[in-house]
Amino acid sequence: MKYQNVVVTGGAGFIGSYIVERLVEEENCNVTVIDDLSAGSKKTIEHLKDKIEFVVADIRDEDILQKISSGKDTIFHFAADPNVKTSVTNPQNSFNINVRGTFLILETMRRLDIPNIVFASSGGTLYGQVDVFPTPEDLQIRPISAYGATKAAVEVYLSAYCASYGMNAVSLRYANIFGPRSTHGVMFDFYHKLKKNPKQLEILGDGKQIKSYLYITDCIDASLIAAKKGVEIGFEAFNIGTDKWTTVNEIANVIADEMGLKDVKYTYTGGQAGWTGDVFKMLLSTEKINKLGWTPKTTIEEGIRLYIRWLKENY
Repeated sequence: MKYQNVVVTGGAGFIGSYIVERLVEEENCNVTVIDDLSAGSKKTIEHLKDKIEFVVADIRDEDILQKISSGKDTIFHFAADPNVKTSVTNPQNSFNINVRGTFLILETMRRLDIPNIVFASSGGTLYGQVDVFPTPEDLQIRPISAYGATKAAVEVYLSAYCASYGMNAVSLRYANIFGPRSTHGVMFDFYHKLKKNPKQLEILGDGKQIKSYLYITDCIDASLIAAKKGVEIGFEAFNIGTDKWTTVNEIANVIADEMGLKDVKYTYTGGQAGWTGDVFKMLLSTEKINKLGWTPKTTIEEGIRLYIRWLKENY
């Protein structure tokens, strides 16, 4: 896949902003960002304001989408309703943004003859509760949340549009991505809980949930390697994660230590899953992306400590 003139949807969000930064500063791409700022922030790409076009809009605004996509060769699609929990209680919102929004992007690509799309998919929520670890890309997917179902639906559409209209698509099935600029997730939650009460930490579920986590810079490295090398024509999916997993209790221990806290009492809400739709055991096979020359550089503990230091500076 070759790209030079690109649109990044959700480019003011957590992962999207890092993609924008790398495309502009290291790959010399011409970048247009579209983000409605419902989850993202202008601050994440403020330092690039003179080097990009930034449009505050919803990806479901077809007129704007058509206007900014004209003349582009690639869409990096990172806009989404990212909340797994609320997708269970409000599945229609998740569908409208994640599925309908992506469908409108694909239709825009079809009309304008844009050949390439790179999609931010999901690892754990897409596969669901499986019994094969590490989990390979060819395992049958069984989402257990509406959020996971939206990612599955989009991948099916990507495959169909590639086959029907000659497009190329790379789907990035992410593990739990964390690091500076992230404003949700277990580490963000634990930091704020411990800042409020350094003596006690409530943990959703039983604390034994075990998952794959990946630091943000490693995530971006893998994403762009997959985008460049991952597909010559058609549709390909890549797991983006690590070959190691970590329990929620272990994460809590590292965060407490980095915050200089001693004898923190952990309390638990109970049950294997932290909430409805939570995939409590997840380890992605990374053999496919490893074959393209990528391996992570940051250990989980190093990444957690870097992230907590960033949270201390910004919160």
